[in-house]
Amino acid sequence: MFNVNISKKVKTRAITILALAIAIFLLMALADHPLFIERYYSEGLYPFICHILHPVFNLFPFSVGDVIYIGVIAYLVYALFKLSKLAFKKQFKEVGVFLMGILIGVQTGILIFYLFWGMNYFRPSAGERLNLRDTNYTTADLKAVTTMLIDSANACRARVTLTDLSQSNNIIYKTAIQAVSKLSADSVNFRTYYPGIKSSILTPIINYMGTSGYYNPFTGEAQMNYEMPVFDRPVTACHEMSHQMGYGPEDEANFVGFLAGIGSKDRLLRYSAYYLAVDEFMHALRYRDSSANNQLKPRISTAVHNDFKAERKYWLAYQGKADIFSSLFYDRFLKVNNQPQGLDTYNRMVLLVMAMYGKKVHE
Repeated sequence: MFNVNISKKVKTRAITILALAIAIFLLMALADHPLFIERYYSEGLYPFICHILHPVFNLFPFSVGDVIYIGVIAYLVYALFKLSKLAFKKQFKEVGVFLMGILIGVQTGILIFYLFWGMNYFRPSAGERLNLRDTNYTTADLKAVTTMLIDSANACRARVTLTDLSQSNNIIYKTAIQAVSKLSADSVNFRTYYPGIKSSILTPIINYMGTSGYYNPFTGEAQMNYEMPVFDRPVTACHEMSHQMGYGPEDEANFVGFLAGIGSKDRLLRYSAYYLAVDEFMHALRYRDSSANNQLKPRISTAVHNDFKAERKYWLAYQGKADIFSSLFYDRFLKVNNQPQGLDTYNRMVLLVMAMYGKKVHE
């Protein structure tokens, strides 16, 4: 009787695994059809999902997604213990059945990930949708825009008060939500549905992973590191909420976060946005022309320079093997999901900003 039950379980789970594999395969087959995804998923199914998930999970003051992640980790620890116990007792058929169950769970997670949000990775790029496809610029153009951004960052930093730097996370989140909502109201390209941002319960852990924030595709929640330097938090909040808009790639999320930030009247958020841009552009300029980069460094004000030093000091305090491991894992994740440059994708924000500033450079 026991063997019959095992055989029945194996058969049932094998059919389930095959069915889920076919569903995932069919879903991935759509990845090569961005216009189809844009029309029927990003502008069709996804907004419907947002209208359900966002208002529901916004009711919770904590990150439900984080609780789910903690639960999954706890289950995996239990699973490892149980598998070890079954293997020790040489109950290999039970081991096989249990592993099939775990595989079904993984497949289900993958399917939910792409259905709830992940298909946005395969829509036409933001450059195409926003008509910012002109990425041909010279080093002189890059230097000119970097100079403009440095001057803006310096001016914004000079207006930031001690009161601004003492803002609570709740105020920072509220301001970021207002900025994202304003951007959404101003353009159909940035539509958002009940945006929200929460502090990550896992912040003490993600510090060691070098993570400033992340988006939970299963619950539609945007979470962020609530302990990092205060001038990093506002634009990071906007970045994570841009994922709620359906902007998947990190460079696009950085660009949308930047737009939301510079469109805000809040002094700290505006500075946070320009601070991010200066960081990205100085990296890009150093890669293209290190001497031009060195020429612009003295242009950065003492206050902004000190913020860069404070940020670096903060992350160095947590740097270690966990950071290296998570970077390698996330780099691979980005490459699988239509971002072949991996972690370098973040730096591609420069292309979008350059396309936006192009006309100003040649005026």
